[in-house]
Amino acid sequence: MNIIADMHTHTLASGHAYSTVNELALAASQKGLAAMALTDHGPALPGGPHLYHFGAMRFIPRHINGVRIFLGVEANIMTEKGGIDLPEPYLQKLDFVMAGLHEGYDFDDQGTDRNTEAIINAMANPLIKAISHPGNPVFPVHYEEVVKASLATGTALEINNASFSVSRKGSRPNCEELASLLARYGAPVVVGSDAHIAQGVGMFEDAVKVLELFGVREEQVVNSSMERLLQFLEIED
Repeated sequence: MNIIADMHTHTLASGHAYSTVNELALAASQKGLAAMALTDHGPALPGGPHLYHFGAMRFIPRHINGVRIFLGVEANIMTEKGGIDLPEPYLQKLDFVMAGLHEGYDFDDQGTDRNTEAIINAMANPLIKAISHPGNPVFPVHYEEVVKASLATGTALEINNASFSVSRKGSRPNCEELASLLARYGAPVVVGSDAHIAQGVGMFEDAVKVLELFGVREEQVVNSSMERLLQFLEIED
């Protein structure tokens, strides 16, 4: 399976990541990637960037070291209605909006039903293109319901490579269940490294193995070709 873009990366602006935009782009170039998305955390996460960070991303070149740069965010889902921590005018300026549940908010220990409701409601927002690391065991969800909503809304579900190693211990069984359902229903998938340092950019091996093991087709993976990715993002080449 060919992955041409890393759609989940963090810079120093996230507050707990360790590389600059230029360092990430250089790493992407060295890995042979055609593109990458800058997806720093939304402002509600402790240490995260100020809201203005996302308004000022227009200053970032659209190509660095031959790598196409997509401006994005990993927003925080804040309410069971699917509300996130970035206002719509800011979302409209970005190429790629990903949203997910993170620890430290109202969803800690709130149960599977509420988590599922929040994610499905977030997917109803057409500006939200993907859900980040839905396999996180801290926030259990009804996976079949989430995959059906993914198919209905066209919102990609992420298979996050870091979830198999350095982050979110215990994610593998959930990611495998998710991959099985994605294959069954043909819902859209996005693969991301979740790199928090330049050395992590383009690390997809574990995620791709799981997708292939459970029969997810390459055409389901939105970042498996530039043509497919641009169509998914609704961006003209």
